[in-house]
Amino acid sequence: MKAAQFYDKHDIRVEDVPEPIPDEGQVTVDVEWCGICGSDLHEYLTGPITIPTKSNPAPNGIHIPVTLGHELCGRVRNPPPNSRFLEGDPVMIDPRILCHNCGPCKSGSSASCYSLGYVGGTTGFGGFGEKVVINERSLHKLPQGIRLEDAAVIEPLVIVNHAVKVSGIPKGSWREKEILVLGGGPIGFALLLILKAVGAEKVFVSEPTVTRREQVREFCEEVINPFEEDVAEKVKGLTEGRGAEVVFDCAGVLPALESAMDALRFEGLYVMVAVWEKPIIIPCWKFLHKHVTMKGTLIFGDDDMEEVMEMMVDGKLKGYEKMITGRIALDDIVEKGFEELINNKDEHIKILVQPRLPRGKRNCDVVSFANGQ
Repeated sequence: MKAAQFYDKHDIRVEDVPEPIPDEGQVTVDVEWCGICGSDLHEYLTGPITIPTKSNPAPNGIHIPVTLGHELCGRVRNPPPNSRFLEGDPVMIDPRILCHNCGPCKSGSSASCYSLGYVGGTTGFGGFGEKVVINERSLHKLPQGIRLEDAAVIEPLVIVNHAVKVSGIPKGSWREKEILVLGGGPIGFALLLILKAVGAEKVFVSEPTVTRREQVREFCEEVINPFEEDVAEKVKGLTEGRGAEVVFDCAGVLPALESAMDALRFEGLYVMVAVWEKPIIIPCWKFLHKHVTMKGTLIFGDDDMEEVMEMMVDGKLKGYEKMITGRIALDDIVEKGFEELINNKDEHIKILVQPRLPRGKRNCDVVSFANGQ
């Protein structure tokens, strides 16, 4: 089968690889669509970061080259006897590989699994290949009302759904919160949809690029250009001088973090959602002086995927399909996927890859936000 194999930074090759063979309890899935995640892009630009190497292989011995891609959906093929799935069932894949034995896993906090692995990295195979094999418990059947061609955006929505829960703010309390979101890219956009679904109304977004500001405008109260306006002063003006009570950092750049520290009110909450490409120096004095609480979140829990799909079916995440700004064939993944995101990153939210789509059938022109394609 064909797969996009990661060898090194700026070195991804589409080549023939052996099909993965399911073990007992595993199911084969034909991959229909897989999104290019920001973490995939970080690996392409500066990796290997979390990808296992020959000198530092995964516990199962896997190392470079590996197939990337963890935001994937597809159809069940050749399900084993007594499977709860049928041939051709459309499914969303939970890409986490959990031990199910450590303290966090046993206590229901699997997002903090001590030996967390993931499809598209530590398994060797991933969503940028034609097939994957996965434990049956990691499959979620797509309900009526969610199109398979849009389902790959479920994974980033699940990430931010968990981030909202990590904040610790009780359900029913979001309407009164004044919230600043840093970054209007894929994760920031997804977060706006989840915040709207849980009832948040006073949400401000700091985003430097014109296209992304226009893309997120309908999902928040105010969009701020940090290159032209003082983010902290703008937020204070919108909150009668109080400042933001909660900041979600979906940008992962130091200037945004520094502006957030100024925009936060005393005893505010800062939730780190972004994956940072480089180490930074945190302005600790501002954290200390304002008694800021900082929380980090990277993955998601056992219930998040079903919760997000339920919200989608119930119509609480209207506009989620607008996250998709490009669809490409696997053969085009470097030129029209990774390089496109590098050269025209600000024109995109999410590019989806279809492993069996013929080369060049669709290109990844920016999709008009007005038409929602």
